[in-house]
Amino acid sequence: MSSINPLQQSPQEPQLQYVQAAPVHRANFPTNRSLTKFILLGIITLGIYQIYVIARAGEDLNTIASRYDNKRTMNYWLVALLLGWLTLGIMQFVWWHGTSNRIGNEQARRGQARTISSADFWLWCVLGSLIIVGPFVFMYKWLHAMNGLCADFNERG
Repeated sequence: MSSINPLQQSPQEPQLQYVQAAPVHRANFPTNRSLTKFILLGIITLGIYQIYVIARAGEDLNTIASRYDNKRTMNYWLVALLLGWLTLGIMQFVWWHGTSNRIGNEQARRGQARTISSADFWLWCVLGSLIIVGPFVFMYKWLHAMNGLCADFNERG
């Protein structure tokens, strides 16, 4: 039996260990929401495409803003198909008010110009419906603001 004296051990060279860094996951949110496509595909699909785009934008907003404002936007499919009917449309007003304000707040937090707020919803979409083009102006502003947020998130995270 041979015993090894710890003082006589040869120094071992340090072994380099390569740790693979976790890949940075950047979401690829759509930035091509347009009013023309929103209207035309909405007509062709009898409104289903419009609900899809709005619901997807709500989910994207949750991903982008929830970690900063600790809020969650309710799923628009639930609002449009169930709660809107049960509340005689009031829930849809609440949803649009909240998301419009939330988008504007996130724009400001990211250093972008705040292009939409809940006031835009009430002025353009609700009161603007009296001049017929108001809801279209609001949807253009809302979609454009979501495109800007998604583009910024795709770039900076």
